[in-house]
Amino acid sequence: MSDKPIIAILGGTGHEGTGLALRWASNGYDVIIGSRQEDKALKATGEINEILGKELVRGMENGAAAREADINVLTVVAAAHEAALTGLKDDLQGKILVDATARIKFPNPKPPAPPSAARLAQDLLGEGVRVVAAFQNIPASALKNLEKDLDSDVLVCADNREDADQVSELIREAGMNAFYVGDLDLAITLEGITAVLVYLNKFNDIKHASIKIVGS
Repeated sequence: MSDKPIIAILGGTGHEGTGLALRWASNGYDVIIGSRQEDKALKATGEINEILGKELVRGMENGAAAREADINVLTVVAAAHEAALTGLKDDLQGKILVDATARIKFPNPKPPAPPSAARLAQDLLGEGVRVVAAFQNIPASALKNLEKDLDSDVLVCADNREDADQVSELIREAGMNAFYVGDLDLAITLEGITAVLVYLNKFNDIKHASIKIVGS
């Protein structure tokens, strides 16, 4: 039996969720794609497993996926954030939840007002769930290209450093560097950076702008 945690990606049928699933499954993790509709999750897992050449990823309804997993990653669209958390509150108790939400609106994204999405999640879910913010600034479509190294760093926020460290290990296993930067209140800055990256792409003819930390 693997000593690696089971990972569920809730609302994971989009580019970000399927890209992360590909990367973790290819590194030996038991990965579950969750969706409000089980058939949608199964369709996504079929496409992922076809790419991998093996039946490595499972598909379930969100609640069942959350209960099965050790670590959950929420990749729903910003408009569905509160409803998804409310519906999954009981299923997430005792787990780590990685909240990847960046609440920006197109076509003219602006940094959102505090509190951060991750702080809202923590307040809604209560102390029984350990929320970590990560992946707000990763170009989702780039995750699916397993043949290309991701030259991206992930900033991680959590109230508990040990939880952040567990998630940082998963980030490294997905081919990226991870840096802990503070508690969940600071995660509002990560959401704002997403808006900056959108405009960086738009005004500079860049397709997949991301963050890279340099210095010594």
